[in-house]
Amino acid sequence: MAVIKSSGADAYLARPAPGIFLYLVYGQDRGLVSERVKTIVSRAVDDPKDPFQLVRLDGDELAADRLRLADEANTIPLFGGRRAILIEAQGKLFHSAIEPLLALPPRHCTVVIEAGDLRKDAPLRALCERANTAVAVPCYPDSEAGIGQLIEAEVRAANLSITHDAKDFLTTQLGQDRLSTRGELEKLVLHCRGKGEITLPDVRAAVCDTSQILIQETVNEAFGGEIPALDASLRHVFAGAANFQVVLSAALRHALELHRAKAGAEGGFRAGWNKQR
Repeated sequence: MAVIKSSGADAYLARPAPGIFLYLVYGQDRGLVSERVKTIVSRAVDDPKDPFQLVRLDGDELAADRLRLADEANTIPLFGGRRAILIEAQGKLFHSAIEPLLALPPRHCTVVIEAGDLRKDAPLRALCERANTAVAVPCYPDSEAGIGQLIEAEVRAANLSITHDAKDFLTTQLGQDRLSTRGELEKLVLHCRGKGEITLPDVRAAVCDTSQILIQETVNEAFGGEIPALDASLRHVFAGAANFQVVLSAALRHALELHRAKAGAEGGFRAGWNKQR
C-alpha cells in the first residue's frame, strides 16, 4: 500500500517504491495532474511520442471492455523496450478493468491513470490505495511554501535573484494551478532577462493584472477601515472598466477567506489551508 500527500508527491516520484507499476494521478489542480503525469510517462518510456511505446486509452473504453487493459499491458513490444499505458478517466467506472492487473502485474509496462478530483471512497482511488503495486498521487493547489520553492527554482535556473518583497507579493498571486503558475514565472523571468535581480515593480508589470491589484487593495482598505483611502480607490476603480459587482465579489471572497482562516486556526491546523484528504 502506498498513500502519499500532495506536498510529498514530487519527492516520491523521483524515487518511487520498488514494484510500483500503476500510478493514479488525481486532484483539483489539473495543471499539476498534467505535469506529474508527464513526469511519470517520461521516465517510463524512452519516447512518449512513439505510439508503440505509449498507448493512450480512455476510461469509458475500458468500462465497456474490462479485459482490454490486461491485453494491452501484457502485449510484448514489437521492437522490445519498455511500454506505458496512459488512461484518461472519464465518466464511467472502470475499476473492474484494473483488478486483473493488480492480481497479476505486467512485467514491462507502466500504467498511468489521469483523473480529476476523487473522493476518498471513490472505487478507483480506494483500489489503488489498497494495492501493494499501485500508488495514488494527489494533486492539490500548492501551499505557500511550495509556491516559494517554485519561484526560487525558476529564478535560480534563469540566473536571476529576487528581492524579498517581490517574492512575497508574487507568492500571493500564484498557486491556483501549477501550469498557470509556471507560465507566469516563465513570463516574469523572460521580462527580467539580463537584469540580474527581480524587483516588486517587475512582478507588478509582468505577472499581475493591475486592475485586479487595485480591486484587492480597495477590499483591504474596506476591511481595514481606511475610509479616506477607500473613497479614493473606489473612485479610481469605478472610473475604469470595473463595476460594483466586481468589487462586491472580491469583498465576499475576502470575507470567506477570513472565515476559513479563523475556523482553521480554531481547529488546530494551519490557517488558510484545508486538511489533505
